Amino acid sequence: MGIRAIITGATGMVGEGVLHECLKNDLVEAVLVINRKPCGVTHSKLKEIIHPDFYDLSAIEALLSGYNACYFCLGVSSVGIGKEAYFKLTHTLTLHVAGVLSKQNPDMTFCYISGAGTDSTEKGSGWASVKGKTENDLMKLPFRAVYAFRPGFIKPIEGLSRTHPYYKYITWLFPIGRAIYPAGFCTLRELAAAMIRVADNGYFKKIVDGKDIIKLGKEA
Repeated sequence: MGIRAIITGATGMVGEGVLHECLKNDLVEAVLVINRKPCGVTHSKLKEIIHPDFYDLSAIEALLSGYNACYFCLGVSSVGIGKEAYFKLTHTLTLHVAGVLSKQNPDMTFCYISGAGTDSTEKGSGWASVKGKTENDLMKLPFRAVYAFRPGFIKPIEGLSRTHPYYKYITWLFPIGRAIYPAGFCTLRELAAAMIRVADNGYFKKIVDGKDIIKLGKEA
């Protein structure tokens, strides 16, 4: 059976890019996106559920079975947001959605977009420790496998509509950063390809860092 993927965050830059690459890839046979608002994409492989409350999935829970991969791209920046709100949006929401999916799809591979600098020890008080706790708690759920992807700077896919406006001012940094510190600079296409590759074939590391993303992206 090919990859049957659920994608969250498809109305954001990373989720849009992952969706774009999934729809192009022959390994992916079906995609379900769960959004609060329409993603604006139509395709023969694609189904979309519009659901306003990710903390309560009871109304759509029966529609979430029959999938073997989740690309969880939903997330917020910690800038300008309180600690409690950030924890709720990052950890509580993610674990709730993942908990529902693990019950519906125990054979699912769950791929979580985390971030470079995440603290697996959970000892800090900032975003890095919240991300670390989220990763750690996800890996306790009864999925077939869980992988935490930790990209740094992500170069967007040209032509997509959800790219943050400020990228047009900073994308010139990518070739310089890639040359100096390649582990911290990947393309969105590489990230999406790496996630597809891991869902299809697994990987020997549960924490997938920048070097791994580039390697897997080239192999896909």
